[in-house]
Amino acid sequence: MEIKIKSIHFDATDQLKAFIEKKVEKLSKTYEDIQNTEVQLKVVKPATAMNKEASLSVTVPGSKLFVEKTCDTFEEAIDQCVDSMKVQLTKFKEKSREN
Repeated sequence: MEIKIKSIHFDATDQLKAFIEKKVEKLSKTYEDIQNTEVQLKVVKPATAMNKEASLSVTVPGSKLFVEKTCDTFEEAIDQCVDSMKVQLTKFKEKSREN
């Protein structure tokens, strides 16, 4: 599984990138056929609370799944994105089994 991390208007630290990779890697346990994953990090309206936006898009055979969350920290946003994506992947897996 290929993981791309894009940080828009700022430079993500190596520590943050390592955290994201570790979290996103766990998605492959939910669904094995993930082709690639793209994480976008963005600071919206700097200097306010809840200004860290993270989006996660996962490409699986025949579909693309997308999640976006805004939180106080990127770590929190990534956690929520990964949790939501696990739910989407589980639903996708169930649907593909029925067909």
